Amino acid sequence: MALALTVEEQQSAERLVALALAEDLGAAGDITSRALIDESRQGVVNLVVRRDGVLAGLPVAEIVLRQLDRAARVKTLVSDGERVGPGKVVAEVHGSWRSLLAAERTVLNFLMHLSGIATRTRQFVDAIAGTKAVILDTRKTLPGWRLLEKYAVRAGGGTNLRIGLFDGCLIKDNHLAAWQEDHPRESIAAAIAAARNAVPAGIPIEVEVDTLSQLREALTARPDIVLLDNMEPATIAQAVEIRDQQAPHVLLEASGGVTLETVRSIASAGVDRISVGAITHSASALDMAFDWPETTTKPQ
Repeated sequence: MALALTVEEQQSAERLVALALAEDLGAAGDITSRALIDESRQGVVNLVVRRDGVLAGLPVAEIVLRQLDRAARVKTLVSDGERVGPGKVVAEVHGSWRSLLAAERTVLNFLMHLSGIATRTRQFVDAIAGTKAVILDTRKTLPGWRLLEKYAVRAGGGTNLRIGLFDGCLIKDNHLAAWQEDHPRESIAAAIAAARNAVPAGIPIEVEVDTLSQLREALTARPDIVLLDNMEPATIAQAVEIRDQQAPHVLLEASGGVTLETVRSIASAGVDRISVGAITHSASALDMAFDWPETTTKPQ
């Protein structure tokens, strides 16, 4: 099934594009193009990739063009999620020269950033191929960009975790520290039970642990997921054994300092999920460009 923006992602993209264009065009618009390019000129440009990667963001590129020029057309030649290489033409963009020039930087900003995330995600996904683990994203995203960055993670073969604080219950160490200020004699298991009683039905309960003793205690309360924070692969393997013996239905997620060099050993230790903040907060942009043809045509 082809990758597509959800309704919420589409709406987010439209808002971000409007902000980006307002930032770039200001009140005066593209004064250079207006000074040099006749408004009747029509043309086509090729959207070209400059290095190996995974594509993401073509639907957003179309939104940029349509906000500038309702008559503009984007002929996609590659789908989001596909691997691409240097010189690959991924789309032909048709429209007025003025709109193409005005859209160029905004289109590339979106595509290069989102494709960079998809590319980085695919590297992690490829690194754990053959294990049962999946790569998850996190909330470590650019403010306002979360939905589109999570779309790019899917394009790279990753899996979306919760969108925000509203759709998942993750009891982290700071939650426990604050909670235990008022409940000094209560355990992690008691915090899990309290969360389960308060959180709407259907919302998974996850708790973060730092040690194997905390894991054993948490498992007595049967959370849906336990997050193993900053554990070495050998310790993770022990955690998997404990889980299998004590509560085999509980999922284990590894997180904290995961790199391409360590992710395979973490996955091989037997966890179900690995969350990686770096796929969104540290992904490098995928180099792309508008290639302008030598000739253009005027509208009939």
